[in-house]
Order: sequence, then structure tokens, then C-alpha cells
Amino acid sequence: SPWENGYVESFNARLRDELLNRELFYSLREAQIIIESWRKHYNTKRPHSALGYRPPAPETVVSMDQRPVMH
Repeated sequence: SPWENGYVESFNARLRDELLNRELFYSLREAQIIIESWRKHYNTKRPHSALGYRPPAPETVVSMDQRPVMH
């Protein structure tokens, strides 16, 4: 049910609005390439509201001075 999984429904709506409604695919291979490109953009560069409208990729990088020190 859509109301039981809001995260998936939110993603599905974004995928449809930002990609599927704007593209016309002529082959399965073309669809795979375009969707993979969109997925990479969504997961690395696109600003997310849950992160204060920052892209998620910089959140995964920890600078050297913030890493735990092992003794």
C-alpha cells in the first residue's frame, strides 16, 4: 500500500516527474543508460531536502582530521 511506505512512494514520484515523464525511450539499452545516469545523479549530485538541500555525496567523505584515531 502506498501509505505504508512513504520513502518508496516519494522516490517513485520523483523518478516519474524528473525522468520518465520527460523521456521517450526507443530501446531497452537506451532506457538502461539514461536511467542509470539519472540514478547516479540522484545519489551523488542532486540536493536532498533531508540533508539541508545539499548533495549526498559530500556527506560520505570524512576528512582526515575527523576520522577516529586508533591506538
